Amino acid sequence: MEKRHIAFAGVSVAMVLLTAACGSSKDNSAGSANVQPAGGSQTVGAGASASTGAVAGATGGYEAGGDTGAAAGGEGERTGPAKQLAVKEDAKLGKFVTDSKGWTLYRFDEDTPKPAKSNCNDDCATKWPAVPADDAAATTGIESSKLGSVTRSDGTKQLTLAGWPVYRFAGDAKPGDTKGQGVGGTWNALAPDGKPAGKTAAADDSLQLMVNNNAELGKIIVDGKGMTVYRFNKDSAWPMKTGCLGACLDTWKPVKAVDTTKVAGLDAAKVTSFKRPDGTKQAAFDCWLLYTFTGDKKPGDINGQGVKGTWFAVTDKGKKAGQ
Repeated sequence: MEKRHIAFAGVSVAMVLLTAACGSSKDNSAGSANVQPAGGSQTVGAGASASTGAVAGATGGYEAGGDTGAAAGGEGERTGPAKQLAVKEDAKLGKFVTDSKGWTLYRFDEDTPKPAKSNCNDDCATKWPAVPADDAAATTGIESSKLGSVTRSDGTKQLTLAGWPVYRFAGDAKPGDTKGQGVGGTWNALAPDGKPAGKTAAADDSLQLMVNNNAELGKIIVDGKGMTVYRFNKDSAWPMKTGCLGACLDTWKPVKAVDTTKVAGLDAAKVTSFKRPDGTKQAAFDCWLLYTFTGDKKPGDINGQGVKGTWFAVTDKGKKAGQ
């Protein structure tokens, strides 16, 4: 009897270790899903101004690090239009973008560029004031076509660069400060092409998996094109198996294996891949295989949610959305 107990315990430990491995191993095979920049003209917007106070919604990502002291010259200098943008350069960050007064401009990894969407509201928006879209003009080193705007949850227009919403940081005490760089691991100064300054691989315009804040389902995973990603109840997470074969694949398309340096808003350590029966590699998150739905026609659609009671959008934690 004692030997059987020991054998059973050994099997249990092995199962735990295998499950942990599935949830933590990385697959660095590269895909190619490009997020295109939002369109715009050289001068963006006409009269909209983003408030730093009562903005609907809530998000985190701004708590860690940084100085939240008052800025020299008053709060108004960090809330007005950007006007003529400028490109600055230093040894640590390389090239980054400032407004006409020299205040550093930032981007948030938990936002999305396509569709452009700000996920920084309420307290977050107080510490990271949104830059209004009106009266913004490109400069040498910035393509005018990369400037655009996004409508925030309070109805105001926020400036975007390559689709990414643009912010200032309340902790910057004077023009030229870059105290917002790296805050919370999600905030970075804006490079002229919209990517994070000082970083070569992060949440940039070549993202392959990211998180979108859906009005109905909350934080869900989308692919690099902004299309909702789903999981299937008839699949198995451990051992990893697919239940979507044959005609099922006409409607539900496996997400190709992704480069784990090109995910944002979710734990990259839980992004893995699965070799399908046809030899192709499919992306998985927290051991659940990922699919897109042919019934979704544009970024943000969630037409696959709840189909036949077996298909569900995937939360940023790998759970079934809406459950």
